[in-house]
Amino acid sequence: MDKIKYFVLDTNVLLHDANSLTAFGDNMIVIPMAVVEELDKFKRNMDMLGRNARQAIRVLDRLREAGKLSEGVAFSKIGLQSSGMLSVRYEGANDDPRLRLLFASSDGHDQADNSIISVALQLKNENHRTIFISKDVNLRLKADALGLDVMDFEREKIRPDHLYSGYETVKVTEKQFSDLIHERVFPWDFSEEVMPNEFFVFVSPSEKNAVGRRIDAKRIALLNSGVSIWNVMPRNREQSMAINLLMDPEVKLVTLLGGAGTGKTLLALAAALELTQKKHLYEQIAVSRPIIPLGNDIGFVPGGKDDKLRNWMQPIFDNLDYLFGIESPANGKKSPSVSQKTSAMLQSGKLTLEALTYIRGRSMPNVFLIVDEAQNLTPHEVKTIVSRAGENTKIVLTGDPCQIDNPYLDAAGNGLSYVVERFKNQPIFGHVLLKKSERSVLAGLAAKLL
Repeated sequence: MDKIKYFVLDTNVLLHDANSLTAFGDNMIVIPMAVVEELDKFKRNMDMLGRNARQAIRVLDRLREAGKLSEGVAFSKIGLQSSGMLSVRYEGANDDPRLRLLFASSDGHDQADNSIISVALQLKNENHRTIFISKDVNLRLKADALGLDVMDFEREKIRPDHLYSGYETVKVTEKQFSDLIHERVFPWDFSEEVMPNEFFVFVSPSEKNAVGRRIDAKRIALLNSGVSIWNVMPRNREQSMAINLLMDPEVKLVTLLGGAGTGKTLLALAAALELTQKKHLYEQIAVSRPIIPLGNDIGFVPGGKDDKLRNWMQPIFDNLDYLFGIESPANGKKSPSVSQKTSAMLQSGKLTLEALTYIRGRSMPNVFLIVDEAQNLTPHEVKTIVSRAGENTKIVLTGDPCQIDNPYLDAAGNGLSYVVERFKNQPIFGHVLLKKSERSVLAGLAAKLL
């Protein structure tokens, strides 16, 4: 049997990440002809699937020019940083009786999938070490039943139970706790696992606790309790941590993860209003959400960009109405209605609704950008958004990896989890996992029990 492995890729792997072609080391990548035909169907799409299809097709065409795809062409011949090779194979003759039964019982929809599996099975029967890669669960089950080794494409996956939380608990003595409270900023011997801007919950034997944040290579600073932003007070430790990161202009990228009602969006908007309207550190608040419907879509919505986005942004408006409703007028005069305040910010350009569809190529300086429901973004889409940041821009990504509506993503492979894992070692990044629902008793029970 060959020492090298033959990885047979399903179409959905390339549509998920066109760069997956070079992710398998010094092995042979095999693209069935049925995959090439399916890529041709997607290449005209103007969404992310179409972009990835076109990118994969261009790589295949460059390899074709450099050699014979039927025999295998090295990626190095076209300047790609991979020691592997790629070949394209037709479905060939296969005497496996199980495969004949599979084709006989399938309809037209399954023919392409079965053709892809047949290429993998033929390679295995030729005594190659063959692994079938697909993001389709049912197709992996079908291939496994035929005796093939199968895998999901997991280069960008992070196990949810291993995801960085942003804080850890440390037990200290009563004297140590007293010294911490007295000193406020104090030296600390960090282990290699401690991340920049990571928080510590110090707990004494008498169950007193205090929260500190790593501020540099050798020091921790205790958080000031009772800090409010836009008249919003933190209701738990995690919210205090989130406020601390949101209000720090040196932390350019913040991710807030948590279930329904934990305050992710409300705290992000409160910090945005505080830093733009009162402290004037940023010129504009920009808000966006991925347009992924829950359940059946309601269809075409007339009007311009803002009209089309208004329904998707209603949760943002609900939070703004709440924040403006609790704001007290400084001069004692009657305040405009909350809806009037939101409308005035939109009309003045201080608040903008951004469509992620049109964000590519933009540069956004002096902006406090909030991307809500970011768990519905792919890793590539998150990269596109974060790379738009200009000078003096802060980006906040909020979401819950357990509430994904995008059919092509899961809790391990979404863009929000991907950002947390990739940025956790960077000093301009901060992250907090919010655990307690503060929306209402009913909302908290729903998040816990349902």
